[in-house]
Amino acid sequence: MDKHIKISMLWQIYGKLLTDKQYEIINDYYNNDLSLAEIAENNDISRQGVRDILMKGESKLFEYEEKLAIMEKTQLQEKQIQVILAQLSEIKDSSSDRKVEKILNEVQKELKVLV
Repeated sequence: MDKHIKISMLWQIYGKLLTDKQYEIINDYYNNDLSLAEIAENNDISRQGVRDILMKGESKLFEYEEKLAIMEKTQLQEKQIQVILAQLSEIKDSSSDRKVEKILNEVQKELKVLV
């Protein structure tokens, strides 16, 4: 997974655990696609200051994921749901019972909400 995408996802999960400044700067850099210079100007700090805050914030996000593994668990659950949906489709395609088909459609609809 691309580092930018991973950090953006981690920010969504753990961002509120960061300092306000780390939260804002990571959001500006990874989600709003601002440069270090733009962020520095907006926050009245140096580019190096922005870089330091980014590095510390990123480190914290990876530390939280290492300890809590919420993103990893979520991705695993999504993969498992996709497998279950595929299996339900196979059952539905091979079944001629309307009642079973209706139940499978409802189950599929509920699982798709989770993905």
